[in-house]
Amino acid sequence: MLEQTGIPTMSDVNAVLPSPVRLTQGPIAILECFQNIPCNPCADACPQGAISIGNDINQRPILDETKCNGCGVCLTSCPGIAIFVVDYAFSESHAMVKLPYEYSPLPENGQIVNALNRQGETVAGVQVKRVQLNKNKTAVVWLAVPKALAMVVRGIAIAKEDCQYE
Repeated sequence: MLEQTGIPTMSDVNAVLPSPVRLTQGPIAILECFQNIPCNPCADACPQGAISIGNDINQRPILDETKCNGCGVCLTSCPGIAIFVVDYAFSESHAMVKLPYEYSPLPENGQIVNALNRQGETVAGVQVKRVQLNKNKTAVVWLAVPKALAMVVRGIAIAKEDCQYE
């Protein structure tokens, strides 16, 4: 339970997911913002007007799935790293999962990294398809993830032997 552990349950996640039909129609943002706090950068950043906050800035963001095109601008503006983009239409067997990444070193295109669940546990080795750098310094890592894990993977870890320390 989110209130006890700080980790959302699948029930929490399912409550914020777009419809199953929309999930199959291309990239879409997943807003895993589970607390009512004063925050609205995602709504301000969305060029499609797909995210709204309502009348009270303390309300959780609401996604209009008919307007979202999965561009990911909201993802890089979220201070809580609570937005992800998922594209089930990427391939027959894999979904594209785009994650915010604010660590060093950055992974490289083609690299196999450890995919982590919300608890920080490794659930698979996945391939980095792209590392997108942004002006606000939040990188977006594009991952090819088995479709069965698209709603599970929410972070990555680079193996220690792949890291170079000075």
